[in-house]
Amino acid sequence: MKQNRAGVVLVDDHPLFRRGVAELLNDSGRFQVLAEFDQAESVMEQLQVLQPDLLLLDLQMPGIGGLELLPQVKAFNDRIRVVLLTASDDSQHLLQALRAGADGYLLKETDADVILTRLDAVLEGKVALDDESLQRLTLGLREAPQDRPTGTEPQHCADLTLREHQTLALIARGLSNKLIARELGISDGTVKVYVKALLRKLNLHTRLELAAWVHNHPEFELELES
Repeated sequence: MKQNRAGVVLVDDHPLFRRGVAELLNDSGRFQVLAEFDQAESVMEQLQVLQPDLLLLDLQMPGIGGLELLPQVKAFNDRIRVVLLTASDDSQHLLQALRAGADGYLLKETDADVILTRLDAVLEGKVALDDESLQRLTLGLREAPQDRPTGTEPQHCADLTLREHQTLALIARGLSNKLIARELGISDGTVKVYVKALLRKLNLHTRLELAAWVHNHPEFELELES
């Protein structure tokens, strides 16, 4: 029984670290660890029984790693929030995780209070990504192999409609589609249309890449005010 706490499943092959995270979450009064696993292979068959709100995954483990398990979990139930809790600060790992559907990416060295705050934000529909991770994401986008045809580089934000501008600004602040819809007074479905248009016009793959695009274009906010 969760007793109004968010149910969490931990997947990490380091028992001491796993124990420390479990104690942190349980002692917070906001989370309850439902189960712990030292390998990803055991997780999928238990998700239906456990029904967690949040899954914390290590990136690199023997056998199946976090990046391989992540899309399987999202295909099974995309309402489960998945956050990579990892020692890797590689910008390409961050980019791969977000493109695979991760709801957050936190380093194991992150302060305990910050981890709890970021996980709270994830459950509210935001993304567990701090400013440093956002900078790494921007770097990863710059370094990523170019898979676009010649002549399809991201366009300037002047090509966006007013509503697309507003939606992009709110995505950059970490708001979910539901919260954006509430902020703009429109439906969730309409927000999805705007997000798809933004991805197409800016030649990006995910909403986190949209946030990184804003971070990399400081003139964007100035244009919003004009």
